[in-house]
Amino acid sequence: MLYDIVIIGAGPAGLTAGIYATRAMLKTLLLEKIAPGGLVITTEKVENYPGFSEGISGYELMEQTVKQATRFGLEIIQDEMLSIKELNSTFRVKTASREYEALSVIITTGTSHRKLGVPGEDIFLGRGISYCATCDGPLFKDKEVVVLGGGDVATEEALFLTKFARKIYLVHRRDKLRATGILQKQLRNNPKIEVIWNSTVSKIEGKNRIENVVIRNLVDNKETNYKVDGVFVLVGFEPNTVLFREFVELDKEGYIITDSNMRTSRDGVFAAGDVRSGTLRQVITACGDGARAAVSAQHYIEKLKA
Repeated sequence: MLYDIVIIGAGPAGLTAGIYATRAMLKTLLLEKIAPGGLVITTEKVENYPGFSEGISGYELMEQTVKQATRFGLEIIQDEMLSIKELNSTFRVKTASREYEALSVIITTGTSHRKLGVPGEDIFLGRGISYCATCDGPLFKDKEVVVLGGGDVATEEALFLTKFARKIYLVHRRDKLRATGILQKQLRNNPKIEVIWNSTVSKIEGKNRIENVVIRNLVDNKETNYKVDGVFVLVGFEPNTVLFREFVELDKEGYIITDSNMRTSRDGVFAAGDVRSGTLRQVITACGDGARAAVSAQHYIEKLKA
């Protein structure tokens, strides 16, 4: 079966692209290897998306978006993409179960949490190491934990953990946070959170579970042991673009380069959302990217068919 558009990735950008494409009467397939929603479904509350005066959970926001997209006829299949290639005037997307053919492709594969890369991180994955406080926070009731990072995500997750943990050490490698002002104010006013400046985690130790974390001061290289039960690694993201390295042009960090119309270096291929180079990585901008990508793909397909 030939689709007009195959969208790869079902985060806010992919779902929005699906809404716009299906409303334009384009036969559209969306592929997602895990579950629709992207990383935003792990966010306890989204407060900066218009239309929700009291905020909305990331899961609920994406659940409603999926319902909206499928109402217009978007076909969503849970399958993992393995490769993509161009054949004449169409694209072949190979997944774990079959191949799909389309006139155009929109890449919205988003990002994944960046690992810290220190001894003990892989050993204790699932046994004290986490990349999502919203997912695993309840497991640390009355425990002491380390949160590593200094941006909005790390600060939000540290604040969320105060519902469960007895003590949170927020470890940041600089002398000031990158989080927005309102989040920093909330953090300063919470007695459960202690910020450890100019530092990073250098080693994670324990037997069956985490028992000790070594924190190194980046100014004097002094190392201090902290007896904690968990470590939340929130030091940024990496683009999910490994399968596109030889297919479209990427920037030095691995993000897909596009123009303002979401066109990549290959005709008929578009990219949107967090996977795109130089974008503000927020739900609302991902949705805007997805809308633009779908409209650009529509114009491309109309010219192709003409």
